[in-house]
Amino acid sequence: MRRHHDDEVHEHDRGLSYDLPVLARRRMIRLMAGASLVPLVGCSSQEETAATSPSSSSSSSAAASNGSSSSAECATIPEETAGPFPGDGSNGVNVLKESGVVRSDITKSFGDSAGGTAEGVPLTVTLTVVDAASGCGTPKQGAAVYLWHCDREGNYSLYSEGVTEENYLRGVQETDEKGQVTFESIFPGCYSGRWPHIHFEVYGSLADATAATSITNTSQLAFPKDVCDTVYATDGYDASVRNLSGLSLETDGIFSDGHDQQLATMKGNAEEGYTATLTVPV
Repeated sequence: MRRHHDDEVHEHDRGLSYDLPVLARRRMIRLMAGASLVPLVGCSSQEETAATSPSSSSSSSAAASNGSSSSAECATIPEETAGPFPGDGSNGVNVLKESGVVRSDITKSFGDSAGGTAEGVPLTVTLTVVDAASGCGTPKQGAAVYLWHCDREGNYSLYSEGVTEENYLRGVQETDEKGQVTFESIFPGCYSGRWPHIHFEVYGSLADATAATSITNTSQLAFPKDVCDTVYATDGYDASVRNLSGLSLETDGIFSDGHDQQLATMKGNAEEGYTATLTVPV
């Protein structure tokens, strides 16, 4: 597999012919749910907030307040492409059937792999899966989430050159009584052509996830610009500074038609690490 380069930008989303059906479904979901929401001030100002110093704490709010939505504001999480590096069997390798994939710490490779560890600013990701039909008020206990993202250099384990024998930054968790899953990871890098993000798939049960069957939702989590700027000023993220400079949420091929439901709420700092939280209505 080849590493990300400028001429491979369209490979990541596989071009319009691949993504238009996904985006069309996304818009249809919003229309059906009556979710043409006006972005909150806290969300729109994220893109204009200057980067905080690495020693300061940062807290950024997503538009839907991640858990305080009323039934009138509750819409299913937008459906997005899984991209060409899912590792779920839909494009070659299937990590979901590997023993050890059900785990909370995804920084290390597991099983029959090279055994490497992904380096970077610590990141804890908590997703809360809720029932959209109930107005986002009912947690989806017993569902499962498969989460994956690129490493600090912008490479995807199992696919990118140099890390094809690694399977770090991939893992599955079952939702608890609060509908939550939590993953310990590192802040992903920014590669050419895409806004910093995390992929995830929601399954009806842990058994479905580890069998790689019956995906109910596929989406992506986006990061606020101020936090990206702060993280990318630290060691090891040099390429991300350059790549991010030419991007914005408004021009990203995935988030440009709206990111209110996908922008993570962030807390923390670059020295001690960040937490990212997002409510995922399904």
